[in-house]
Amino acid sequence: MTVSVERLAEAVLLPGFAGTSAPDWVLSRLAGGLGGVVLFGRNVVTDEQVGALCAQLRATRPDVVVGIDEEGGDVTRLDAATATRLPGPLALGAAGDPRLTERAGSELGARLAACGVTLDLAPCADLALTPDDPIIGVRAFGSDPHTAAAHVAAYVRGLQGHGVAACAKHFPGHGASTSDSHHELPVLPRTAGQLHAVELVPFRAAIAAGVRSVMTGHLVVPEWGPDAATVNATAIRTVLRGELGFTGTVVTDALEMGALAGRLGDARGLASAAVRALKAGADALCVGGEVSDAEAVAAVVDAIVAGVRTGELTEERLAEAAERTRALGAPPTGGPWTEDPELGMAIARRALRTRGLPALSGGPLVLDVEVAPTIVAGPVPWGLGAHVRELAPLTEVVRVDPVDPGAVVELAAARGEVVVATRDAHRHPEVAALVRALVAAVPVVVQVETGVPGADLGATGRVDTFGASWSSLRAAAEAVVTASAP
Repeated sequence: MTVSVERLAEAVLLPGFAGTSAPDWVLSRLAGGLGGVVLFGRNVVTDEQVGALCAQLRATRPDVVVGIDEEGGDVTRLDAATATRLPGPLALGAAGDPRLTERAGSELGARLAACGVTLDLAPCADLALTPDDPIIGVRAFGSDPHTAAAHVAAYVRGLQGHGVAACAKHFPGHGASTSDSHHELPVLPRTAGQLHAVELVPFRAAIAAGVRSVMTGHLVVPEWGPDAATVNATAIRTVLRGELGFTGTVVTDALEMGALAGRLGDARGLASAAVRALKAGADALCVGGEVSDAEAVAAVVDAIVAGVRTGELTEERLAEAAERTRALGAPPTGGPWTEDPELGMAIARRALRTRGLPALSGGPLVLDVEVAPTIVAGPVPWGLGAHVRELAPLTEVVRVDPVDPGAVVELAAARGEVVVATRDAHRHPEVAALVRALVAAVPVVVQVETGVPGADLGATGRVDTFGASWSSLRAAAEAVVTASAP
């Protein structure tokens, strides 16, 4: 039976949606051939609820792709309200043992399989190449390409061991960029030769490990032409498929991002980007981070069908993309998941770096410094203070806006000691200024950096966690309190 162009257009789409159960428009489109969906924090309450949601989707069509953007660490959907126990990539890299990384990937794979998820949009194969990068940071396994490659491959093996497809992202690598593709189109200051020697090394490792999908980044490499990799045939066909030999599914980053759509969430730009991406060689189109309604999806389907009708896009290319997208819908393997209670803490403690930790009073003052969340991680409602207070009940915790810190410096000076938890202090001048003000006014200052480690700001003691997972914060609290023990 010949599949209609309309059904093929539906089959390549992975939209998001609002709510903790599938709305009628999603179920209707799944019955009509929609490729699948991507889940975000707005769709998650508990693992049991996610399992029921996946079962609801799969009852409509058994080969539906159910994706989720679950990287572990700071970027979590399953634990968006509470923080995940598994440290993220930078902490895994700091722990320095790919065997632990494979165990972490396996732990997450087992959990996702038990929920019924078929595709995890992880791991990041990006490298941390500049401290000014606004969006990757702790999501990378590190800056050395070969060391990071070993961890990327290990994570892929662990995750896919439970039948959940991994997705190495964001090809060809976002880590050298100083702008955020959610809002603008980054131009990488890299030659093609530099990419092959550095950024593409982890992607090669992922491919060698059998990764089932690769996500393109909305990034311009000047030697490949003026178009972002997602809509660039040189990037996808010549480099990713030709030179790197990838034969799996090419998944796009969210097409409504400002780098492609022109403005974050613009439906007209999204529809145009969908046709361009398919023409360039992409297969599965993510269209739901910021756009999650039936009208936007319908506009994309109409644009793809029109592209075939006018000859801009061939039906053969669309059918190929639909087949590769469908391959990500195979139901995962495995039974019920039981959390390994020790794994997260073992990784976090091994990753931790400490210097000069002083003995503090039995009830220290902890300042949790708040900065604006990244669009990919979303709000981060947890902090260090609660962990310290649980271990030392007399602890006083204050959440601080570094732009308007109030009297916290005076409060800390009166106490004579303070623990200040920061996140990427090197990227936030107001945070660095606050820490320096504390150092100048308070005899004993301990800085706990939960993001990418930056410059020494003069604190008495320093802890680097390489991420803000529950376990990473707990390990830092242990280190601070233990140093104070008699």
